[in-house]
Amino acid sequence: VQLVESGGGLVQAGGSLRLSCAASGRTFSSYAMGWFRQAPGKEREFVAAISWSGDSIYYVDSVKGRFTISRDNAKNTVYLQMNSLKPEDTAVYYCARKNTGVLGISLASYNYWGQGTQVTVSS
Repeated sequence: VQLVESGGGLVQAGGSLRLSCAASGRTFSSYAMGWFRQAPGKEREFVAAISWSGDSIYYVDSVKGRFTISRDNAKNTVYLQMNSLKPEDTAVYYCARKNTGVLGISLASYNYWGQGTQVTVSS
């Protein structure tokens, strides 16, 4: 399984970015997917997750109302729409595939990871 993120970049505070994560393989639709981020000097943290069907979604409190996770199982792709970006959102963003179809927030339950994409929000 390979996960490839794209869509990161430099944006001013208040701006928007849309991250994409394309997955290889034919079992994408069977697994929950998640987005995580890691800022310099900090641990990797959970951002958002979506169940295999897209019916269940969960966000960390700090991004609720600003970020939207979605998936297109026909395209083997998961997205993270990020609006009203803040400087504290600056980090490397990673997508990951969970070990089951049920969403979760624990890093340990995700067994495939992308290489990450840098998001920088200037003030």
